[in-house]
Amino acid sequence: MIAFASAITKPDVYDECAGPGIERTREPDSVVIANAGAGSIFRSYNLILEQAADLPDLEALVLLHQDAEIIDPGFCAKLRRALSDPVVGVVGCVGAVGVRSIAWWEGSVTWASFTHRYRELGGGDLPAFSFNGVDQPAYSRTGEVDTVDGFVLALSPWVVRNIRFDESLGQALHGYDFDFCLSVREAGRKVVTEDFQVVHHHSLDLVSDPDTWVEAHIRVAEKWDGRMPHVGEVGGDWKARARRAEAEAAVLRVVAVSNEMKAQARERRLQQDFDITTESISWKLTLPLRKANVWRQSVAERRRNGGGHPNGNGS
Repeated sequence: MIAFASAITKPDVYDECAGPGIERTREPDSVVIANAGAGSIFRSYNLILEQAADLPDLEALVLLHQDAEIIDPGFCAKLRRALSDPVVGVVGCVGAVGVRSIAWWEGSVTWASFTHRYRELGGGDLPAFSFNGVDQPAYSRTGEVDTVDGFVLALSPWVVRNIRFDESLGQALHGYDFDFCLSVREAGRKVVTEDFQVVHHHSLDLVSDPDTWVEAHIRVAEKWDGRMPHVGEVGGDWKARARRAEAEAAVLRVVAVSNEMKAQARERRLQQDFDITTESISWKLTLPLRKANVWRQSVAERRRNGGGHPNGNGS
């Protein structure tokens, strides 16, 4: 039996996104745990894990952000395939290798089968490189990674019963997924990606509070320093200033990515408006008038410049 769960802080968002996706994906015997958020996401997810750990015949627990919508009709079959390897502990739809901090996107992202759906600037979609299965880069592949993005986390029964989110890391939403994946890997289990088709309904603002992101970056780096190879490594020694500088640089790169996404959204909206305008009947009917106006303006400009009549005969 595959169970689905969300920690809900905005019921309207859950009803619009995660809820319909779960109903579309769940099997007749699936259990759905839709809990109200209990403080931090660490605490909320631990409470869900405690409930799921007691479920008989549990095959997997799928933790979904309330704004994540599964649209994949083959989701359950793909999840079972990924978990057929008994060493696999976590499955996600976005993952990277070479990751050494909560800024996992600074590693090598090897799979990303989701689309980012936003409402700003008239709304739109920004599909990730693996979403459509078309024109994928040569390096794209599913399989073992260092970490996955936490908006979709599918956990094996062993992980559900043996690993917990670290509530000591604070109240922030940031870094919980990377820290959890490190705990799973430290326990000898694998983290992998699978070709799940998911829509993430999310603002183009990727980091709403840079200060809390920086603090989370530092806490997770300090926790895993020396415990997991390469995690938290930077040039020089481990001074607080170096940790903070790296964290601040990383969050600035997140902001830059967010701004780039907004620029793409604006460009797409302008193109849509232009296409609508140029395909309208009024635009087509007034085309001769616009051409005549351009010609008259050209004649007037030439006369002002002493160029005479545009046909070149000066009359």
